Formats: sequence, C-alpha cells, structure tokens
Amino acid sequence: MDIRFGTSGWRAVIADEFTFENVRKVVNAICSYLKTQEGHEGGTVIVGHDSRFMGEKFSEFAAELMARSGFHVLFCTGPTPTPTISHAIRSRSALGALNFTASHNPPEYQGIKFSTANGAPALPEITRAIEELVRSDAEAVAEAGGSVEAFNPKEAYFADLMTKVRFEALRTAGGRYAYDALWGTGRGYLNTLIADLGLEIETINDHRDVLFGGRSPEPSEEKLFELRERVTSKGLTLGLSTDGDADRFGVIDADGTFITANKLIALLADFLIESRGWKLGLARSVATSHLIDRVAELHGVELHETPVGFKFIGELINENAIVLGGEESAGLSIRGHYPEKDGILACLLAAEAVAERKASLGEQLEELYRKTGKLESERIGVKLDEEIAAKLKTKLAEDPKEIAGRRIRGVNRLDGVKFLFEDGSWILMRPSGTEPMVRIYAESESREELNELLEAGESYLLGH
Repeated sequence: MDIRFGTSGWRAVIADEFTFENVRKVVNAICSYLKTQEGHEGGTVIVGHDSRFMGEKFSEFAAELMARSGFHVLFCTGPTPTPTISHAIRSRSALGALNFTASHNPPEYQGIKFSTANGAPALPEITRAIEELVRSDAEAVAEAGGSVEAFNPKEAYFADLMTKVRFEALRTAGGRYAYDALWGTGRGYLNTLIADLGLEIETINDHRDVLFGGRSPEPSEEKLFELRERVTSKGLTLGLSTDGDADRFGVIDADGTFITANKLIALLADFLIESRGWKLGLARSVATSHLIDRVAELHGVELHETPVGFKFIGELINENAIVLGGEESAGLSIRGHYPEKDGILACLLAAEAVAERKASLGEQLEELYRKTGKLESERIGVKLDEEIAAKLKTKLAEDPKEIAGRRIRGVNRLDGVKFLFEDGSWILMRPSGTEPMVRIYAESESREELNELLEAGESYLLGH
C-alpha cells in the first residue's frame, strides 16, 4: 500500500492497512529521518498513545524499534493527550514524538502522528520525506545505547497550564461543571484540574471503551446529547468535552446551547486581547469563520490565514506572532503555549471567560455581535466515491462567474477552492485530510442563506 500522511499524521483502519508490518515501515522511516538531523546521537524521543484499541501494543512495538535504533525513548504510561505530549517534547528537549492516535476518527481507525522537536506536527516537507523512506522500506540502522524509560508527563503539563489559565478567577467565581471525556485521554486531566480547585464537576463516559460508545469520539453537537442533558437538568455553569486525544474541544453553555468552534474561537480571541492586553495578530485556517477577521479588525491587529492543518498555525505560535490561532474543526492554541491544538486549554479558557466576565458564553457572543455583526457558518461532508473522485480535480480547477445566482468576487486556492461572493458570504470545497470525503464549508449572515449556500456547493460539486 501507499502510506500517506494527511493533515494530522497517517491514519488507517486497524487490521486492514494499520498493521504491525506497516507500523514497522513507518517507525523505521521516522527513525531514518531523525538520524539525518543534527544532534540525533543518543537523542530522546517520546512515544505515546490514546485510548484506542491496541494503542499500548502498537506503541510498545514502536518504542522497541526506536530503542534498537539507538534512541532514548520516553514511553508514556497510559493514554496521554496530544497536547501533553507536545509540552513534553519541549520540556524534555526531545527530537520529536510518535503518538498513536486517530483523534476523532471512528473506532476502527488507528494512526501515527509525528511531531518534531518544536512540539509541532511535522510539516508537509518532512512527512513527504518520511513517505519516501517508507516506500524504500529500508531498515533503520541499529545502534547501541538505546533504551526505553517509563514516563508520566501529566504533572509537568499541569504545572505549565497553571501559567496560562487564571485558575484563581475560576476558584473565586465558583461554578458547577460537567465534563464528557468521550472515553478518551482527557479523563483524569480536565476534570482533575477543575476538581482540584474545589469546584463541583461531574464526569461522564469516564472509562476506557475502545468502541467509544459505538460512535466517533468527536465533541460535536450531535454527540454531546448526554452532556447537554446534565447541564440543563442540573443548572450547571458549563458543559465541557474533549475528543479522543484531547486536542479538540466541545462546549455546552448554561442554557444547553452548543457553542460552535467558530464562535468560541472568535469569543476567546476577543477575551484574551482584552484580559491579557496582548496586541499581536490572530490566525485562522481558510475553512474557519471570518468572525475572527472582524475581531482582528475590532482590535486593530493583523489577521493571518493558513491552509487547513494546525501545523501551519503552530508556526505562527512558535514565532510569537499571534494571540490565538484556531480552526473550525475545534483546534486552538494561544501565545506562549505549544504549536499544537489543546482542547483542555480551550475548555479552561472558556470557563475563565465566564468567570471573569460574569456572563454566559451566549451573553458574551451577543455583546460581540453588537460590535462585529453576526455570521453563521457550517460544513457538510460528501463521501468520496470513484465518480466524485474522478470529477473532483476538474471541478476544483474551474473558475465560474457565479454559483446559484450569486456573483463571485474572488477565488482563494490556498487549500481547496474558496469562492468569495460580493455580499461577503463564501463557499469552500476541499478534500478531507483525515477521511475519504470532500468537505463543503460555507458562511453567511443568516441561517437561511447558509443552508442555501451549502446546498449550492453540493450541487456544484456533484454537477447537478
């Protein structure tokens, strides 16, 4: 098979393409790549896994291969959040990390995410080099001196979060919370941090289930029905959730409203600029709401647009160029943090905003809309079959003058194709980097127009 890395590593179905033999090829390729880097001799690498089926077995196998290649392996004890591994790379001056995770994908998937020495997901030029090494199927050169050491990065990660979130504001404000761990790696992390403040937090789906309750461990509106029920029936302050590897977030407001990632990213950008006094830029992916553009304009700061994939926002974090960067797929990081999505941090900042502003997230959004105007955004997915795949490249290369009677004022091909309309609304179509589908994103000032745009985008893609 042809192993390819997507926006967040290599993912495949367990026992189909994700096998020990293919894991061996990928791990050997990463070892060979690392040996081209300066100072690799006797260097440290971190190996971790999420709560998926066989995660500990695959990661143990990888740790042994890397030790055989002469690396000192810090092997994470137990399922570990992706952002925690990112922090550990930097705090332990590691050459990089292998994380066995398929994030929010369905339970039959497993994956390998490779992060480099700066704590960020590997950039495309690096993953392309690794793919070439996989194709050559060369064994990594064995070297003496390698070892495997048990490693628990939790407490160091907790200590770092204490410098990023104003926990005293949470303690002072009080509040009652619910947390849906979605059977993932966030259990024992987010709920522990809040409970240690002396605050009430009820945790649901707080055990390992490799089938994730028969659904994807994604903190989306339709999957957080249990969390919504807890919040509304018990009159809680917020419902919080993270995905399988805790790099994505989901938030339910006090009235049961699901706060979309697009809205929360813009709200937290506004909150951080006001509360921290940081006058740096803001960043979003090409698929993310332009509401964050309006927040940037409101505060007189620069707006950076990136391709989809948090590694591109991560570069801006490393350059200290932005206050916050976010993606509509519920990824977020902030100034001084790691160049990686952190769902635990995002949930804590949402709670801090409620505590400090003494207003619900919905009330804060209404206040923001009074300054910026309101935008509605959403995405849908179209399964990528042979017929759609055959016409996709042609459709994305076209330059129509209008779609569904709307005149196009500009086309953005930073990632996929984004049609910008004269009224400020837009449609984006791009192949998913994690699943076999085409994603269609749209944004407009009203829900009715948004639905029309999504229908128009699907009709255009399918040639109806």
